[in-house]
Amino acid sequence: MSSEQEFLGPQDQQQIVAAIKQAENKTSGEVKVHIEKNCPDETALERAKVVFEELGMQNTALKNGVLFYLAYEDHKFAVIGDKGIYELVPHDFWDSTKELLRHHFSRGEFTEGLCNGIREAGKQLKTYFPYQSDDINELPDDISFG
Repeated sequence: MSSEQEFLGPQDQQQIVAAIKQAENKTSGEVKVHIEKNCPDETALERAKVVFEELGMQNTALKNGVLFYLAYEDHKFAVIGDKGIYELVPHDFWDSTKELLRHHFSRGEFTEGLCNGIREAGKQLKTYFPYQSDDINELPDDISFG
């Protein structure tokens, strides 16, 4: 088991995956979480863009994938969406989600922060990308680790 997987125990991981499934039941958007110990790039946003591509998140039909990136030892995180999201949403779309994450992360509440942030993103995405009855889960709901 990697140190990233030890950072979040099995119950924590199950809670986060459940939050992803719950969020995706409200929207056609696809949510992924990537966790690693350290951020190898200058900024979390730069790293999140690399991970987004590595995970194939740009391949969703509506270009509506969302990545929650966390480098826990470096205290860095980012939330990014694909171009389909940015073409429709206001420029401050992720601000409330990031503030929610920042609040929890500053207290060491990583699982709670991710779960609440994911649920918030799902609610926000519902407006622009409502759940469709024929929706296909295009990306696995599991957490990826660096």
